[in-house]
Amino acid sequence: MIRTFIKKDIPIEKILERGDLASGVEEIVAGIIADVRANGDEALFRMTEKFDKVKLDSLLVTEEEVDAAYDAMDAEMKEILAESAANIEAFHRRQVRSNFVVNDKDGVVLGQKITPIARVGLYVPGGTAPLLSSVLMNAIPAKIAGCGEIAMTTPPGKDGKVNPAILAAAKVAGVTKIYKIGGAQAIAALAYGTETVSPVDKIVGPGNAFVAEAKKQVFGRVSIDMIAGPSEILVLADETCDPVVVAADMLSQAEHDKMASAILVTDSEKLAAEVSAELERQIPLLPRAEIARVSIDTGSKIIITETFAQAIEMANEIAPEHLEVMCDNPFDYLSQIKNAGSIFLGKNCPEALGDYFAGPNHVLPTSGTAKFSSPLSVDDFIKKSSFIYYTEEALQQVGEKVNTFARREQLDAHARSAVVRFRRDFWDDEN
Repeated sequence: MIRTFIKKDIPIEKILERGDLASGVEEIVAGIIADVRANGDEALFRMTEKFDKVKLDSLLVTEEEVDAAYDAMDAEMKEILAESAANIEAFHRRQVRSNFVVNDKDGVVLGQKITPIARVGLYVPGGTAPLLSSVLMNAIPAKIAGCGEIAMTTPPGKDGKVNPAILAAAKVAGVTKIYKIGGAQAIAALAYGTETVSPVDKIVGPGNAFVAEAKKQVFGRVSIDMIAGPSEILVLADETCDPVVVAADMLSQAEHDKMASAILVTDSEKLAAEVSAELERQIPLLPRAEIARVSIDTGSKIIITETFAQAIEMANEIAPEHLEVMCDNPFDYLSQIKNAGSIFLGKNCPEALGDYFAGPNHVLPTSGTAKFSSPLSVDDFIKKSSFIYYTEEALQQVGEKVNTFARREQLDAHARSAVVRFRRDFWDDEN
C-alpha cells in the first residue's frame, strides 16, 4: 500500500529518503573490468555464455542483420520511429553551439572552438523491454554533434541475436557499429578496447547496478554521461485533477522496475485518497503488475501539503527526474520550478510523451541530481577549446602585469615567460 505523508507531520529527511545508490557490486565489477582488460574478446565470449546463456560466434552485428531487422519492421512502427527521430533531431539541433572569436583589442584575438568527441559508446539494456527510445535519445544528439563513430553495445537474446526492433532504431538513429555485449563487460570493452571492440572516448546510456558501477569505475579513462539511479516521477496535482489520470501517470514509471519511485504531491486530501484507491484498482490490470506493485509499496509515496506553493517547494527539494505540473495554468508556476530533469506542463502531457515522441531528451538526472545536472544533450558530445593570440606589441602592453601576478603566486618561471620575449634582465628582479 502506498505511503501517505502530511508534510507538517513528518521530518523532511523521511520524506526525501531514497534508496542507496551504492550498488554493493564494486568488487565483482572490478574483476570483470580486469578480466576484459587482460583477456579481451575471449573474456567477452566467456562472460556472454555465462551471463546471457548464449555462445556467440561473433561479437559484431553485421550491416546485413541491421538492414534485415529494419526491413522486417512493420510500416506503422517505421513511420512512428521516423517521426519520433525527426522530433528529437529538431529539438536537439537548437542546442548546437557555435565557435566564437573576440577581437575587440588591438593585437589580441580570443575565441572558443567546438570539436565533436571522436568516438562515443552507447549502452542499451536488454532486460524485459526493448528500449528503442533510448537508442534514439542517445545516438541522435551524438550524430548532430558530429561524432565520427557511434558504437552501441546491447546484450544478445538466447538465440544469439539482438532484438530486431533495437537494430531498426539504431539504423534510424545513425549508429555506426553494434556489438552483442551486455553488462559491465560491455562498459569495460568500450573503455579499454578488445580485438573486436574499438575503444571510445565517452560512454552514455542506462543500465543495471553492474553497468552503473562499471561506468563509475572506468570514469577518468573515458567520460560518462551520468550514474543513473532508478526511474522517478513526481506529479504535482491540485483538486481539479482526475485521479484516474494521476494514478496512470504514476504507474507509467512504477512499471519500469521494482526500485522505481512514483510520488504524488498535492494540497488536496480528497485527491490523495482517490489516487491511492485508483492505484490499487489499476495495478492488477497491468502486464507488469508484479513490478509496479513492489515499486508502489516500497519506493513511492503521496505527500499532502497545506498549499500548492508548499507542493512546489517539496518538488524542488525532491528534484525528480520527471516532474508533471498537473493543473489548469501550469505556465504560472514554471518559473518557480528550480530542480527537475524534465518538466511536463498541464493535464494533457503524460511523461510517456517525453519518453518516446515529443523531442526533448529522456536521459535525465535521477536521485536528486537534478539540483546540479541536466538532461543529455548535444553538449555531452562536444569539447570546447579556447584559443588565444597576442601580437608582440599586445604582449608588451600586459607582460609586466602577468609578471607581477605570477610572482605574487611565487611561480618565477611563469613570470619570466611573460617578459622574456622583450627583456632579459628578469634574473635581477626581486619582486
